Amino acid sequence: MSETKKVKLREEIPSEYKWKIEKVYEDTTAWENDFKSLKEEGVKLKDFSGKLTTGEKILEYLKLNEVISRKAEKLLIYAHLRSDENTANSEFQVLKDKIDTYLSELGSYGAFFVPEILSLSEEFLMGEINKIPELKIYEFLFKDILKEKPHTLTKEMEELMASVSDCLDAPYNIHNMLTNADMTFGNIKDEDGHDVELTEGNYSSFVRSKNREVRETAFKTLYTSYKGLQNTLATSLSASLKNFIFGSKTRNYKNSLEYALKPNDIPLEVYHNAINTINKNLPLLHRYIGLKKKLLGLDEMHMYDLYVPAIEVPKEHIEYKDGIDIILEGLKPLGEEYLSIFKEGINNGWIDVYENKGKRGGAYSWGAYDTMPYVLLNYNYDINDVSTLAHEMGHSIHSYYSRKYQPHFYSSYTIFCAEVASTTNEALLIHHLINKETDKNKKLYLINQELEQIRTTVFRQLMFGEFELITHESIEKGEPLSSESLNKIWLDLNKKYHGEHMVVDNEIESEWSRIPHFYTDFYVYQYATGYAAASAFANSILDGEKDAVEKYIGFLKSGGSDYPINILKKAGVDMTTPEPIDATMERFKELLDMLENEIK
Repeated sequence: MSETKKVKLREEIPSEYKWKIEKVYEDTTAWENDFKSLKEEGVKLKDFSGKLTTGEKILEYLKLNEVISRKAEKLLIYAHLRSDENTANSEFQVLKDKIDTYLSELGSYGAFFVPEILSLSEEFLMGEINKIPELKIYEFLFKDILKEKPHTLTKEMEELMASVSDCLDAPYNIHNMLTNADMTFGNIKDEDGHDVELTEGNYSSFVRSKNREVRETAFKTLYTSYKGLQNTLATSLSASLKNFIFGSKTRNYKNSLEYALKPNDIPLEVYHNAINTINKNLPLLHRYIGLKKKLLGLDEMHMYDLYVPAIEVPKEHIEYKDGIDIILEGLKPLGEEYLSIFKEGINNGWIDVYENKGKRGGAYSWGAYDTMPYVLLNYNYDINDVSTLAHEMGHSIHSYYSRKYQPHFYSSYTIFCAEVASTTNEALLIHHLINKETDKNKKLYLINQELEQIRTTVFRQLMFGEFELITHESIEKGEPLSSESLNKIWLDLNKKYHGEHMVVDNEIESEWSRIPHFYTDFYVYQYATGYAAASAFANSILDGEKDAVEKYIGFLKSGGSDYPINILKKAGVDMTTPEPIDATMERFKELLDMLENEIK
């Protein structure tokens, strides 16, 4: 009888595979001392309320705020990372709760800053900047605040809006509780004929099952359950959209899309270009679905066949050190400086590599201005784990450059830019793996992996984006949204996107009701734009275009020093044009050609 493989305890993992968190604080005593001093210093921010009337006083406030913010970030990172090492460790859970609770209080101490800056004229602020050279570096910060003046309400109205924010979040909270806590889907039979309870957690594995009956049953069971609650879920989503539209009108925006994009100075044509460009390229997705149907040997391709792997390969065991070598080889086009930073991260304790008992699952990159970038992994010797390491190190090296070349208040980058660096690493890695692979089946597998990534990250997310645009515009025109109208919009979009090779099962019409992203308005399109920007960077680097690497590194160094569209444009990627998504579609077509040639 084989021995059960146990998950190791934290202390059983060799130190070389654990992040060096002690570089932030030596121990909890040092953390507690800094936390005590933060509480003493933080309250001093309140002393500036009502006094930001001169450049000197504004500068004094900004300097103190930076000192306090940097200390708070270090305390936050240490507490959270320690807690994630072992979520059962109550000592670090206490630290995490302490800093999380205090940060809400700290935020209230400086809440006066933006309203007081908004009460000043641009002429006065620019005059103070010219008079006091140290203020010059804050010019973009001030201009960013001032451009929101037309959308900022009176003090009393702002307080009222803040006081009802919890109420306005109710539709999301209701959807979350209903779909995660209260809904049940009943039992289905698994591959071995055993009765198993179907949940949102295990649905994704069932819909990828080799047994077609299992995935069909899982699909129909899940969506029939959602259909049973469609009126409640339609009311919930409709209320959420109305709340967002209420916010856009109250803050004097032309429409809800402008309300979502304008604060980051993203032109509306970026969104519209993305939708229009993907629509022009839908024949490529139809072609891929036809190919997948052929690879799966199906007479009919149904929605429940979409996620089953078209090509399977035996699981390859890749040691962590070998995984690093594979990534370094794949990232060679980025140059020696980038590779040396990557190696520094590996050797200098950025990464917590292996699973241990109680460790948080998944993977992430996180850090503060005064710490190293840290990466949490749960490395399991798989090619997907190698790709995850490349992805998270993309985030970390982006943060490394941003913090090295930007002052503290410009060192964080926006969501619009956040996935670009990580996805560029993944794109370079998979190009390398496909090009060097000599085993036909493994090559097919890798080609299909990249095709699936583009299908799910670009095509699917922009279908979500198109649904959001249609639903928001419907309410803005005074057209109510019922479950029937939402079902029809969703079903029509699925038919349009998936094409003639797909039997679009009626059950899919309820899928909109299980997607939580729709409660964060106009967010998901950024997955697609981020992927497209990354593809554009990867293509220019691999094609050896003049200064491509220098421009890309320039992007990594920019942090949040300008609006995301401008940062990307300076680096040679213009997201106001269809070109980046067109480039991704070119890659999709190239991969389709490769797949067709390999299976002939």
